[in-house]
Amino acid sequence: MSVTAPTAPSVPDHRAQFLNLLETGLAQNSFIKLVLAKYVGPEAELQRVIIKQVTVKDQPCLSFVYRYKTRDITKNFPLEEGVANIAALLPEAFKNAHLLTLTDEVQLEYSKKGKSSLFKGKSQQEREVPSAEHNREKNRFLDLTRPFLADLGVTNKQQELIPAMSRKWKQINKFIEVFSHALSNSPLKLDQPIKVVDFGSGKGYLTFAIHDYLRHSLQAEGVVTGVELREDMVTLCNNAAQRLEHPGLTFQHGDVRSFAPTPIDVMIALHACDIATDYAIHMGIRSGAAIIMCSPCCHKQIRLQIQSPALLKPMLQYGLHLGQQAEMVTDSLRALFLEACGYETKVFEFISLEHTNKNKMILAVKRAEPLDPAQLLVKIQELKAFYNIQEHCLETLLQADGLLK
Repeated sequence: MSVTAPTAPSVPDHRAQFLNLLETGLAQNSFIKLVLAKYVGPEAELQRVIIKQVTVKDQPCLSFVYRYKTRDITKNFPLEEGVANIAALLPEAFKNAHLLTLTDEVQLEYSKKGKSSLFKGKSQQEREVPSAEHNREKNRFLDLTRPFLADLGVTNKQQELIPAMSRKWKQINKFIEVFSHALSNSPLKLDQPIKVVDFGSGKGYLTFAIHDYLRHSLQAEGVVTGVELREDMVTLCNNAAQRLEHPGLTFQHGDVRSFAPTPIDVMIALHACDIATDYAIHMGIRSGAAIIMCSPCCHKQIRLQIQSPALLKPMLQYGLHLGQQAEMVTDSLRALFLEACGYETKVFEFISLEHTNKNKMILAVKRAEPLDPAQLLVKIQELKAFYNIQEHCLETLLQADGLLK
């Protein structure tokens, strides 16, 4: 008679369960993101890896963002290869993995002794899977290896982000993201030269960025002009453009109020103070720009005119609220004037510009078929009457040119 030895209790394979949940999320199109943390590998400055699904050349992929102390590196892999890479990193390189899907939050952890734990719970918030189109756009933006970034002092000679420039780097990327989305919704065609004018170009961070994005990323012919009042900045940027061989990129001394109108496809004016924003928008409309991008600063003209209705005075007795009201009214009228001139307009928060806490952007893209402006013009006059506004600079400029009836 034989005796069978008792079987040892099985140890759950938490890693296999985790990877199975990942593959299920991908198969069911419910995957949102995966974060690998608690790095124990040989790279001193690597902190974590953030993984999302993207579409590259019409093929689904996993985008790995390797987050270092002062820079990010992005690599894309086909789904099967991406999952295999994740499997290889657990637990040899990362001791923590956090998976988020439409329905579940799953966390895989390893202790110092190598013991694994798996925690699974239902998502407490309603979530959406990021669209493939959005991620495709994300995949095409600038990277830190572009030569102009080193020349302008954003990166060092090793093409690493200089920590003090991290805020500027975020601003540049956000700007290109907004521009890229606007370009895809505009009537502009990439097989034709795209003429861009950047008023108040300063040191040229965004001017170089949009030229590089058009020429390098989109393989389009970008004819980009930076207009700046400070002659030393004009000289600095022209020298950099020649040194870096950026054909079609020039800088000139001038002001939006005196700039000679020429056909423009894209008009940019970030941090234009008070009515300078109105002159810039007017220039864009008059020059036939398909895309107008403004980040206003200061709203003195309207603030001095506004007479708040009695009902609102208790709320507006505080200076902060009074300033916010002037900003809201001024920029709402600007957006409405743009709508009346045939643009689809959005007003939204933009990453704060250097040296200012203003972070609003007015983005206007020319419609294929303009709307009848009659009702909009009535609403504009009603809004002006409500606040007893006698003049809005943009309206005056548009009326003088017959662009607004």
